[in-house]
Amino acid sequence: MARKKISNAAKSQETLLISQLNAKSPSVEAYKLLRTNINFASADKPLQLIGVTSSGPGEGKSTVASNLAIAMAQSGHSVLLMDNDLRRSRIHKVFQMHKRLAGVTEILTGTSKLADCLQKTDFENLTILAAGAIPPNPSELLGSKKMQQLVQNLKDEFDIIIADLPPVISVTDALVMSPLVDGFIFVISSGSTDKRAALSAKDLLLNAKANIIGAVLNRAEPQKSYGSYYSHYYYYYTHSDD
Repeated sequence: MARKKISNAAKSQETLLISQLNAKSPSVEAYKLLRTNINFASADKPLQLIGVTSSGPGEGKSTVASNLAIAMAQSGHSVLLMDNDLRRSRIHKVFQMHKRLAGVTEILTGTSKLADCLQKTDFENLTILAAGAIPPNPSELLGSKKMQQLVQNLKDEFDIIIADLPPVISVTDALVMSPLVDGFIFVISSGSTDKRAALSAKDLLLNAKANIIGAVLNRAEPQKSYGSYYSHYYYYYTHSDD
């Protein structure tokens, strides 16, 4: 398939990719651990399409999805990062893409072909499928038979698909896609996610028979969570020659 090249040289003001951090930073190690845990969770049944969502907007799900995709690609898998948030897409901002780049919407409405919408990145093994234009009926598109066919086509080409999905409480989009998602990762923002909203979102996903494989505590500060000893031991472990 034909793929266009995207540059990731410019640093986003709204998010930070793990490629821009020290290889031994806690954030990089956290995404490697997340990747490992997902691999263990899929020991019996492969999780080829992983959906990343949250209870509400602004909790960092797009950043988590992007960095998880990079971590997966670094392990040698062919990875597709698909932006399924057709209402408030953010992946294009994370990777410095043009906002109106054709993507999921155009494929589902038949105005663009899949081959023309796959965007090759500077990261080896990582491809992006943008959300595209904002449609008047996002839920209907994501729950359509065309979406089912698109997912099947993508599964035939990529080892792993990371889907950035809309927040659960805000709209029903993530729920209508649940039959296509092999496993959900639920993002919680430290210090800002409302506990009741998070529990309600979890219940909605479970009622939709979604397979929740785990949660990510985003924006957590290790020093505050585990005290100064955590930082000391982490530094010693990652910098010691022993």
